[in-house]
Amino acid sequence: MAIWRSVPFIAAALVLAPVGVIVSAFFAPASDVWQHLLETTLPQLLINTFWLALGVVSGTALLGISLAWLTAVYDFTGRRFFSWALLLPMAMPAYVTAFVALGLFDFTGPVQTILRSWLDSDLSWFPDIRGRAGVIVVMTLAFYPYVYLLARNAFLSQGKRSLEVAQSLGFNRKQGFFKVVLPMARPWIAGGVMLVLMETLADFGTVAVFNYNTFTTAIYKAWFSMFSLPAASQLASLLILIIFVVIVLEQQFRLRMRYAESKKTERAQRIRLTGWHNWLVAGFVLSVLFLAFLLPVLQLCQWAMRSFTQDYDVARYLEFLWHSLSLSGLAALLICLVVIAMVYAARRYPSPVTRYAVRIATIGYALPGTVLAIGVYVPLVWLDGRLSEWMMHWLQIETGQLIQGTLMIMLIAYLIRFMAVSHYPIDGAMQRITPNIDEAAMSFGLHGWAMIRKVHIPILKPGIFTAATLVFVDVMKEMPITLMTRPFGWDTLAVRIYEMTSEGQWEQAALPAVTLVLAGLIPIFLFMRQTEK
Repeated sequence: MAIWRSVPFIAAALVLAPVGVIVSAFFAPASDVWQHLLETTLPQLLINTFWLALGVVSGTALLGISLAWLTAVYDFTGRRFFSWALLLPMAMPAYVTAFVALGLFDFTGPVQTILRSWLDSDLSWFPDIRGRAGVIVVMTLAFYPYVYLLARNAFLSQGKRSLEVAQSLGFNRKQGFFKVVLPMARPWIAGGVMLVLMETLADFGTVAVFNYNTFTTAIYKAWFSMFSLPAASQLASLLILIIFVVIVLEQQFRLRMRYAESKKTERAQRIRLTGWHNWLVAGFVLSVLFLAFLLPVLQLCQWAMRSFTQDYDVARYLEFLWHSLSLSGLAALLICLVVIAMVYAARRYPSPVTRYAVRIATIGYALPGTVLAIGVYVPLVWLDGRLSEWMMHWLQIETGQLIQGTLMIMLIAYLIRFMAVSHYPIDGAMQRITPNIDEAAMSFGLHGWAMIRKVHIPILKPGIFTAATLVFVDVMKEMPITLMTRPFGWDTLAVRIYEMTSEGQWEQAALPAVTLVLAGLIPIFLFMRQTEK
């Protein structure tokens, strides 16, 4: 029982260990490393990260709020389809959207090539897709669903009624939106914007495709190009400090906001758009969906068919697929088992300390993959060295590397990062098991494992399935942890995409990208089924 009760604390310690390793690097700086970083990369990294975060947050807020307002409050042609279809870009990894955008709109891409032929011009006016604006646009199209989803829920619950209240106070429709509706929806919008900001700071694949230097790419280059783990640790420590400041500011912002509905009301009837207003809104929404999802998917399918029929190595591709599937399956199994044990312990011993440990154990999702890779790798390499010395000293056995070069480092990093993803659905299912259910089961003579097997597991099964699916898909798409900690030769679909896009071979990256997009559609499908119930 003591081991069972200690699961949340072990999980919390597992999360805090890499954070402690990274933070210790910040408070014990190597002067020569910091001097080198200050003279070469750090100022530009700070500038690039600031403008990228500001641009993506602004773009996703503008796009997500406008789309949420239009689909929640107005009725126009195709609204029922667009209301769920606008979530489809969530299935598209941002780094996939990035290399498709480069392949289409770069100087040698089909768009500029066709325009130069038609217009007989050098297209000097055409925007540079490889610049900062290009990165911001691509990440905005990839991340706006976070804001759209939460803002739409807010507008559905109070949008048109709040607008009617504002109009009764003498405001026109535009003034009512900005003075009444938008302020009331701020808690939901702030939550979506915060998710976007965290994803932007943690992104590695997109900025790597564009060769746009941020902290995540600098950490990778410091480790694998400069072969300097201390420099990578120092950069990781600064990034985690920035993320910590963002989290604290977000918590303070939420504490100052107090909004509540007096009672739950039925959704108000939508405002019907007619004439050119109808087609203007429908065209705007369709354009966003086309650029964010339909166009990339169509281009990927074309590239995938061309590369597959020409010279694609089927056996090699199946190896990438097997590595991705097996790794994702192992990670989903491990994470769900740990989370189930953690949730059971929190239910069995509901103390404030246990709840606090569970909360710490689920903050790993806020940590960028590059930071986690450093934080997990450093202590495990140290432990590997101590184990090797111990085996040699006491048993006279030369073991070499016991942990490095195995899947263990990757699985531990996945466990830390994705425990939060599986915790919420499993914990939600656990809330359905009330004390009355346990008492009824005991009245039929069921105790201990028999009760878990015959009563609890059937109730938990939907939550476990949802959690396992979400973790499976997230691990398949995860790039920096896999890229930085994988054993030699253990390439996955995400690694294959990185290798091909870093060489500009868009067509060779298309087939694994299509596979990841199809996998990403699974949680969208599950979400739509859940909302229809």
